Amino acid sequence: MNFLQYFIWGAWLITIGVYWFQHKHWSSTDFGAIFSTMGIASVFMPALTGIIVDRFVPAQKMYGFMHLLGGCTLLMIPSIDNPVIFFWALLVNMIFYMPTISLSITVAYNALKKEKLDVVKDYPPIRIWGTIGFIAALWVVSLTHNEASANQFYIASGTSFLLGIYAFTLPDCPPLGKHTKGKSFVEALGLNAFKLFKDKNLAIFFLFAMLLGAALQLTNAYGDTYIHDFAGVTAFKDTIAVKYPAIIMSISQISETLFILAIPFFLKRFGIKYVMLISMVAWVLRFGLLGLGNPDDGLWMIILSCIIYGMAFDFFNISGSLFIETQTDPGIRGSAQGLFMMMVNGFGALLGSYGSGLLIDKFFTHPDGSKEWFGIWMTFAAYALILALVFPFIFKGTKLKPNSEEVLLKAPH
Repeated sequence: MNFLQYFIWGAWLITIGVYWFQHKHWSSTDFGAIFSTMGIASVFMPALTGIIVDRFVPAQKMYGFMHLLGGCTLLMIPSIDNPVIFFWALLVNMIFYMPTISLSITVAYNALKKEKLDVVKDYPPIRIWGTIGFIAALWVVSLTHNEASANQFYIASGTSFLLGIYAFTLPDCPPLGKHTKGKSFVEALGLNAFKLFKDKNLAIFFLFAMLLGAALQLTNAYGDTYIHDFAGVTAFKDTIAVKYPAIIMSISQISETLFILAIPFFLKRFGIKYVMLISMVAWVLRFGLLGLGNPDDGLWMIILSCIIYGMAFDFFNISGSLFIETQTDPGIRGSAQGLFMMMVNGFGALLGSYGSGLLIDKFFTHPDGSKEWFGIWMTFAAYALILALVFPFIFKGTKLKPNSEEVLLKAPH
């Protein structure tokens, strides 16, 4: 499940920038809008589907339906030649795809708990296969020279159909919130997860999850395009990195597989506060090294940046979902994961997509259309640094208690 889930995304997420700028020749501002589709969809769809699977429909069935519908939209995208229509088509696809991220987590956690396993310990080695799937997709697209081709969407579509069918064979994940006897309007609609915002510490956690989600969109949107741009520089155009940029960027996902395995140790030893702080510092290094590197004698900095990405991503995204799982009642498990996804890939993606598109067009794009990548990456690094400096002073958290199975939210009174 995890392999196919992220193979779909990996087939186009990193390379769509190349398709956009080299095949379609559309603007950075329009591209920012395109990348915002996942943010718009994530604002409401993960939370909505979370409510549905908590109260009405088994999660694995909803998961399958979403992928079948997503495969249909991916199949249509290559025929579109208008950026406005492209935007709406991709938005529809994201409406179907983005909820499946949190749904896959819900299905996985449910299966593990049925077997009386510890999700903090046993989920990361399973989640690795999602990263392996993402890497496999990048390599398939790159080695077949489809980075600027519409074929990347056909590859993603076929995989989506396959996973949609497979989903109906997954372990049953029935709605556990349908028998809730709450009398309030909020409880009747299954909106209980939104009460999590009433807790100050959790509200701060969700806020910084959103801000880190913006950082994630920056590297997804521009990483591959950045290396491709070196093809216009005579000194770099024949380097391996420029010829196969998606493969170079896949080092980021290879790194992910290693850092995923480190999550249980770091979460249980240091707690969510310091794990997220490590992630923020890693984002500073990720962006800074990209700004200083180049595909020749500076290739080591790009590679090091990709290695650091694994820590930057895993230590807030995977750890965050595990943290939320340990803080919520089983009756709102789907809603809570949807809420986390809404903040990261919803509001965070909107902030990163629109903000970066406007910023790059206004300050870092030359009249000939070329970009000042050093300034772009250093601006992003400064953004992550500000988060790292502020976060430890306003978020409270603790390490796990000895022999505890749960991540603690609040510091002792």
